[in-house]
Amino acid sequence: MSYDVVIAGAGHNGLVAAAYLARAGRSVLVLERQDHVGGLAISTRAFPGVDARLSRYSYLVSLLPTKIVKDLGLRLELRRRRYASYTPVGDGGLLVDNADDERTAASFRRVTGGESDYRAWQEFYAMTARVAERVAPTLLEPLRSADELRATIGDEAAWRDLFERPIGQVVDERFADDTVRGVVLTDALIGTFADPAEDLLANRCFLYHVIGDGTGEWNVPVGGMGAVTGALEEAARQAGATIRTGAEIVGIDPSGEVTFRDAEGEHAVNGRHVLVNLPPAVLDRLTGRAPATPEGAQLKVNMVLSRLPRLKDADVDPREAFSGTFHINESREQLARAYAQAAGGEVPDLPPAEVYCHSLTDPSILGPGLKAETMTLFGLHMPARLFPEHRDEAVAATLRSINSVLAEPLEDCLLIGPDGEPCIEAKTPHDLETEAGLPGGHIFHRDLTWPYGETGTWGVETENPRILLCGAGARRGGGVSGIPGHNAAMAVLTGPS
Repeated sequence: MSYDVVIAGAGHNGLVAAAYLARAGRSVLVLERQDHVGGLAISTRAFPGVDARLSRYSYLVSLLPTKIVKDLGLRLELRRRRYASYTPVGDGGLLVDNADDERTAASFRRVTGGESDYRAWQEFYAMTARVAERVAPTLLEPLRSADELRATIGDEAAWRDLFERPIGQVVDERFADDTVRGVVLTDALIGTFADPAEDLLANRCFLYHVIGDGTGEWNVPVGGMGAVTGALEEAARQAGATIRTGAEIVGIDPSGEVTFRDAEGEHAVNGRHVLVNLPPAVLDRLTGRAPATPEGAQLKVNMVLSRLPRLKDADVDPREAFSGTFHINESREQLARAYAQAAGGEVPDLPPAEVYCHSLTDPSILGPGLKAETMTLFGLHMPARLFPEHRDEAVAATLRSINSVLAEPLEDCLLIGPDGEPCIEAKTPHDLETEAGLPGGHIFHRDLTWPYGETGTWGVETENPRILLCGAGARRGGGVSGIPGHNAAMAVLTGPS
């Protein structure tokens, strides 16, 4: 059979592309290897007999543009978190309260001993807010050159500090306190293995974490990440797209022929365009080219708790501390030490990590009568080179790390399921490679790119005009955003017929 567009992979970006193209009257077939759509943007009951729908892989939403939500009529609620972050420091901690500037300022004074770092914090994030407001709309447009984006931002100091100088150097100059420096730098290291003092890859990661939808806010999807996928699947199907699961793609030809295998055997379909919602390394393999394998760097630990753990800080309610991003041993010095150890092939002795509890903002993910809280941990500086050999060591070290900043062991708070097992699971880069087909377990499919490039292109093009990237590996990809899906659809709709 022939279609206007065949989409390889029904992750959220593939669904976005399918919805836009089908709404424009194109015939669209989406092929998905797994038995469900959504890729890593799904909710799962991970523990037998426990009715808690965990966002198992991806967990918060920042980059998804309001324009895509409105264009596709998505029935989706993204809920703002009042507390941005809490960082334990000794028997106290640094609380960033989005609704109370004075409380935040007082917290900075207790931790840093003065006012200067709080003023620097306000100035720095005022700058990133201006950049976000100007850059975010360009992500849904044809690419601008570096000079054009620089002119769009219109702030030479911001361009220099965010695009040209290593973010680690910038943070060291702007902030005096080691804890505050680390809180800022974590946004440059999520899923990214880099030295922020030297590597501009950290800058690229930081940019995508602060420009989301023009605000940089990280919001909670009500109903869990599966609610995002559900809304997108509904939009694509209602627009007329055909979605087939259990269909593994085994070949993509430059002519537009796509070969896939399902329970009944091997089949071939043709597309005037083929949109690839797969990592570029997988596309290389499917088209007969030698792939380059990226390296992911994260440890994801999903938990259900019977209760929140007690804090050493008597002035902060655990519900406040854990509803935002709870930073664990992520000072500037601790981040640098962990990077050096991991780069040398060792599990960091005090792994930096952060957690948050989805259910505190959105209790709808818990079944009726379940008295519990969900907790998601994301560990930094856990590159694929450490796994699977050091899996148990990495998980144990990470639990020791979080216990070092709590007033009691986290293990004492884990819910015990009906099978008698504690509700905790870990996902490493190795797991993402074997379970989700991500080479190197790289959650962004490959290293993030700058949000500029060849003027007039959409950042989705490949060497073959029929084949376009529509996943996280496209330029301006990464994260749960739908941006590459939108841009690939626009490249088809605005390009030559």
